[in-house]
Amino acid sequence: MKNYLLVIGLALLFVGNVKAQVDQETLQQIEQAAEQGDTDAQLTLGVYYEYGTGVSQDYTQAIYWYCKAAEQGNVDAQCLLGVYYYNGIVVSQDYAQAVYWYRKAAEQGNTNAQLGLGVCYENGYGVPQDYMQAVSLCRKAAEQGVAMAQCNMGRYYYFGYGVSQDYTQAVYWFRKAAEQGEATSQSMLGVCYEVGEGVAQDYTQAVFWYRKAAEAGRCYGAI
Repeated sequence: MKNYLLVIGLALLFVGNVKAQVDQETLQQIEQAAEQGDTDAQLTLGVYYEYGTGVSQDYTQAIYWYCKAAEQGNVDAQCLLGVYYYNGIVVSQDYAQAVYWYRKAAEQGNTNAQLGLGVCYENGYGVPQDYMQAVSLCRKAAEQGVAMAQCNMGRYYYFGYGVSQDYTQAVYWFRKAAEQGEATSQSMLGVCYEVGEGVAQDYTQAVFWYRKAAEAGRCYGAI
């Protein structure tokens, strides 16, 4: 899961087409806008400081500008801070802070934050463990097409975490994620076909999905 959340964070870094290089005139315009309270400029300036783009690399300044944007309600900055505190990127790992910022972004409907907050509830990171909250949050993200959230919903139904065990629902969600290329779901869908859980037993389909998962470097099952 941490690897996936890291990917979310890296993707957010390029909100607004942040350039690998920036000329001084553009940098000055961004700095001026950031000082005047433009949250997109603050987020962008944070990225520049984190990666040393046009400025000397400075993690303290990066977090300063991320927080400026997040405190003004910039949902991408809020989610990014959640990712960073969860994983201990740039800042010391702090699950309570991760939960704080994920919640802020999740309340604005950010699906990645809903997923991240759900994972915190599932594992008891920064909050008391609560599978029902995990299911509620992941379902919101899953229904909007987030593959990892769909995979989590498959797991919840498969193992009965926070919901009644239901292999048919597990297959439904695993298939949603598998069709988007999510490897764990592809492998779990193969398991369901191999043993006939939630679907009619079908070794051909099991092999098909195991092969998909194997090609991505992840495969379970006995076939």
